[in-house]
Amino acid sequence: MKVLLALFGIFGAMAANASEGVHGGAVDLTGSWVGILCLVIFVVGYYIIASEEKYHMNKAKPALFIGTFMFMLIGLYYAIHGMKMDYLHEELGKLILEISEIFFFLFVAMTYIETMIERNVFEVLKYKLISRGYTYKKIYWITGLLAFFISPVADNLTTALILSTVLVTIDRTHKEFLVPGAINIVVAANAGGAWSPFGDITTLMAWTAEKGTVIDFLALFPAAVVGWWLTAYLLSRFVPKGQPHFDINTTYKPELKPGAKTVIYLGVFTILVAVFTHTFFHFTPAWGMMFGLSLLKVHSYKIKKSCDDPYNVYINMEKVEHDTLFFFFGILSAVGALHFLGYLEYVTKLYDVIGDIAGNVGVGFVSAIIDNVPVMSAILKANPPMDDGQWMLVTMTAGIGGSLISFGSAAGVGVMGKIRGIYTFNSHMKYGWTVLAGYLVSVAIWYVQFEILGIY
Repeated sequence: MKVLLALFGIFGAMAANASEGVHGGAVDLTGSWVGILCLVIFVVGYYIIASEEKYHMNKAKPALFIGTFMFMLIGLYYAIHGMKMDYLHEELGKLILEISEIFFFLFVAMTYIETMIERNVFEVLKYKLISRGYTYKKIYWITGLLAFFISPVADNLTTALILSTVLVTIDRTHKEFLVPGAINIVVAANAGGAWSPFGDITTLMAWTAEKGTVIDFLALFPAAVVGWWLTAYLLSRFVPKGQPHFDINTTYKPELKPGAKTVIYLGVFTILVAVFTHTFFHFTPAWGMMFGLSLLKVHSYKIKKSCDDPYNVYINMEKVEHDTLFFFFGILSAVGALHFLGYLEYVTKLYDVIGDIAGNVGVGFVSAIIDNVPVMSAILKANPPMDDGQWMLVTMTAGIGGSLISFGSAAGVGVMGKIRGIYTFNSHMKYGWTVLAGYLVSVAIWYVQFEILGIY
């Protein structure tokens, strides 16, 4: 937390000298009592979130509180000073739209996952993995490879949720296997999403802002794959030997329930529809996801009419990790409040101080502490003069930098919810040096490829 305090101390010092009008006509509130108070609330709240194991408080509770309370204070400040609420209303409208798009996207993805769990999809996958005698290490590498190559097509969060579910169904209590396996999946999903224009929210933002072509993003593959491989190799040394317990004579062989394969196909189709409608119609991806949810509901009705073992979509919705969804709501609201007050605008001051490359590398560390989406948004709005190679660097670092901390990315937060109490902030940081090593290697490969060889 000392790093977080120091970081915001720098931003606060910069803000003290900033002129009014940071928000395009709005007042810079970083030096006001509401700005300082909100900053303190954010830091304390983030400390409680990071100390979930110490205080035994679900991370969604402090996140939701600070996210909503900070805007309450801003509204109070506006009212006390007789300021017009128009700009505040406008920004809140934009923020709630952004949050709802992410909220509904994740909600549908999680509903599909819970439906696949109910239809025994992951039980069958687990049975196939362990019945073939795969060791913990082999399962570790298989799930990592799947995460890296699925996330560019789907998205890093959905990929991480699916594969972390596989880990839990294989062994629910073996921490020595689950923690390295979870970190491997998070790093692989984020790295895989970094070289696809729609593999991560940050890459999608940069792509739609025309900061690079599809070919430019694909050029990040060497940096992404080698960085992930190094982290995976270092982590694999901590994966236990042996294999999950399996007795073919006593272990029940699960079978797919009726409609299971169709649910899988519908899930893949839903992701493709979300990507297609966003690419060609410029719809929010959540719209395509909600269309996919409607298809799942129609399919559940068909199954109910045709067999004796139906499923209920609404019951599956009840099993969704709602605390994960509300964590996102709270933390995005809190970061949105900091942005409204003027703090996040000064992230881009890094470029003035240390230059493009060092600034872009620093963005990865900032995105791990705060959140890559608002950080990337602030950089895109500031639009510093950079070439295509530098834009690819900041896209990559903003994406994979979230892996440095367990809750620094959507994939990490999702896996924390799935492997609750085992994959935590502290367990992640125990092996954090392996993630940092991979991050630095990815940057080094980018430098050789883009700056020295000019291959992109």
